[in-house]
Amino acid sequence: MNGSSTALIVVDMQNDFADPRGSLYVPGAEQVFTPLNAAIERARSAGSLVVYTQDWHPPSTPHFKKDGGIWPVHCVRDSWGAQLHESILHVPGESIRKGVGGEDGYSAFSFRDPVGGKIGETGLERLLRSHGVRDVVVGGLALDYCVKETALDALRKGFGTTVLVDATRPVELQPGDGERSLDELRRHGARLATVDAELPTDQLGGTASVPP
Repeated sequence: MNGSSTALIVVDMQNDFADPRGSLYVPGAEQVFTPLNAAIERARSAGSLVVYTQDWHPPSTPHFKKDGGIWPVHCVRDSWGAQLHESILHVPGESIRKGVGGEDGYSAFSFRDPVGGKIGETGLERLLRSHGVRDVVVGGLALDYCVKETALDALRKGFGTTVLVDATRPVELQPGDGERSLDELRRHGARLATVDAELPTDQLGGTASVPP
């Protein structure tokens, strides 16, 4: 971490994704806690901004399968499933809630009306700019949806972007979605790194892969 010019974005480490009892549990999510907590501690020590994101859906939304979408009901506002998992460090900092009006909220930067397709902004970019942030580091859940879309949006907005490959896991609706997401991120210019090494994967002697 590079102090005030870098922010760590901790994506959706919520019970419904990170706990086996959750309605949309991401396989292997519990393996994310240790490296992501290390990244949070490192960011705090460096004086970097830490931003936590949360899905925060209403009980009914076209995002949910029961209402015409593709996902089971998850992260309903004020529910157990929407709370940050107790195993993730929660340092004082900023939070961004997504999907609050029933939108598709994959990226922490933007949301999309699932019916009309209109795109809106969450306020994350404004927050980062107000803190003088130029680079972001992204980890959390899930790699092939909210982590990927957050990182791609960060790149589009001109932020230097690093994805922590050992601090994320894919949900994989289709086998291989995780690896395809890493390939897409790499093609668009994201830096793929591990928490411990803090080096791009080309300096680690190989290409990144989703940890088992």
